[in-house]
Amino acid sequence: MSKLLVPYYEHPAERPDAWDALIAAAPSLYGVVLNPADGPGSSPDAAFAAVAARLRSAGVRVLGYVDTAYGRRPPQDVIREAARHHDWYGTHGLFLDQAATSALHLPYYADLRTALAATHDTYVTLVLNHGAVPQPGYARIADLLVTFEGPWSAYRPNLGAGPDTCHLVYEAPPGALARAPVHCLVPGGPPHPWGTLPHHLEPAP
Repeated sequence: MSKLLVPYYEHPAERPDAWDALIAAAPSLYGVVLNPADGPGSSPDAAFAAVAARLRSAGVRVLGYVDTAYGRRPPQDVIREAARHHDWYGTHGLFLDQAATSALHLPYYADLRTALAATHDTYVTLVLNHGAVPQPGYARIADLLVTFEGPWSAYRPNLGAGPDTCHLVYEAPPGALARAPVHCLVPGGPPHPWGTLPHHLEPAP
């Protein structure tokens, strides 16, 4: 059975009804990506801490958003933001955005995985958002690979649709389906597609 990985980038104080809908959908979720400020921010946000606690209580995997700039960010910056997510929001793992796809950057992400494992006393779920099909070696580093992120008009369901892959599709019409075992299809579009939920979860206006 397919599961939803929802990158929902709205503040809980702005759309509490949407966060309620996400928590109510707990059994169908692979996880929810928490993104207070293009990362954890410079200080804890009480509203995000509260919604993260509700998600955890509902049995939902909470993943902290960290940008890796296609392997160009200093690893220590990524580790520092990962620690903030863990300490402030009790995250179960990470959603590393703008992940590289080439074999050249495999050591960068493998070293991050090792450093994260050494930093935390519990297992860390690692999702790499490549947005495209990466070199096969990444499957040995991450638990889940996002092999497509883009509009419905460009979506091809067979793009990297292996057992540990995810497709993130925006501008999706009602009834649209994804082929990947983990996915998220939302109606919103640029510049902020991940401010909407999948059609069946989006609260009525």
